[in-house]
Amino acid sequence: MTDTGPSASRLLRPPEPYRFGGSLRSLAMGAHDPCARFVGDTFWWATRTPDGPGTLALRRVAGDLVADGYGPGGGWVVDRADAVAGLRDDLTGFDRLAAGHPLVARLASIHRGLRLPATGQIFPRLLRAVLEQKVTGKEAFRAYSATVRRFGVPAPGPLPRLWAPPEPEVVAAQPYWVFHPFGVEQRRAETLRRAAGEADRLERCADSAEASRRLTAIAGIGPWTAAEVVRIAFGDPDAVSVGDYHIPNTVAWALAGEARGDDARMLDLLEPFRGHRARVCVLLEAGGHHAPRFGPRMPIRSFARF
Repeated sequence: MTDTGPSASRLLRPPEPYRFGGSLRSLAMGAHDPCARFVGDTFWWATRTPDGPGTLALRRVAGDLVADGYGPGGGWVVDRADAVAGLRDDLTGFDRLAAGHPLVARLASIHRGLRLPATGQIFPRLLRAVLEQKVTGKEAFRAYSATVRRFGVPAPGPLPRLWAPPEPEVVAAQPYWVFHPFGVEQRRAETLRRAAGEADRLERCADSAEASRRLTAIAGIGPWTAAEVVRIAFGDPDAVSVGDYHIPNTVAWALAGEARGDDARMLDLLEPFRGHRARVCVLLEAGGHHAPRFGPRMPIRSFARF
C-alpha cells in the first residue's frame, strides 16, 4: 500500500437511474473481500493488470462517477472503469422480454438502475469461483481470503488491508497441500492449479462463448463455474449458473410458484428470457425472492490436518 495520489482519473456519467451499490456488489465477496469493498461512499477494487497491480476507486459525486486509479496499473483500471461500473451493460430488448412475466416486469421496473459489471479479467473471478465450488459461503470466503493474502500483494493506493489477487503462475506453482490449511481439499486445489496454468490462454478469449468452452475443457470446471466467471468478466447477461444449490429453487418459486426445481425446470422457465436469463436471476435476488428452505444447513468441514 502507498499513500500517493491517483495516477489517473476519469469522470463518468451514468444513466438515470443508476444503482451504484447494487451494480457493483457482485464484484465483492461480502463486506470483507480482500480485493474489493465499499468504504463510505467509495468502492475500491484491486487487481492485476498488464502494467502491474492497480487499484480502482469509484465514488458518486452528485449524479456522476469519479474513477481514480492507483499504482502501475492505475491507467489500465481507469480506462476500464465504465465497464467495471456496469456502464457498458446493454439492456437492448430486455423490456420486451420482461413484459412476458408480471413479476419480472415489475422487478425490471423497480430495479432498472442495476447494471452488470464487466471486469475484462477471467482469472481473479475464476480463483474465487473454484474455491466456492460445493462448499458453504463461510468455507469459500475463508479459502479465498487466505489464498489472496498468502499469494497476492498489498494493493497500491491509500486504503489499508486491500490486496491485489495473486498472479496465476504463483498459484500454479504451489503443491496442492499448501491449500489444505485454508480449508481446501485436494480436488479444488488441483482444479485451481490447473486453471491457473491455463490463465494466459483464458485471458485471451475474445468473448463469453469462447471463454466458457475453454473453461469447461479444464478438468474440475463445469458450467456453474464457467457461468460465474463469464458473467463478471464479460458482463454476460445470459450466463446462467447451472448446477447451483439455490438458484433453480428460487427461479421455480418466483416464476411458477413451485417450492423446488431442478436445472432442467429452471432453464425451461428462463427460456422466454434467453439473452438475458442471468439478468432475470439477478433481479430475483435483488427483489429478495427465495424459495422456502427445508432441512439442515450444510456442515463446515476442515482439511487443515490432511
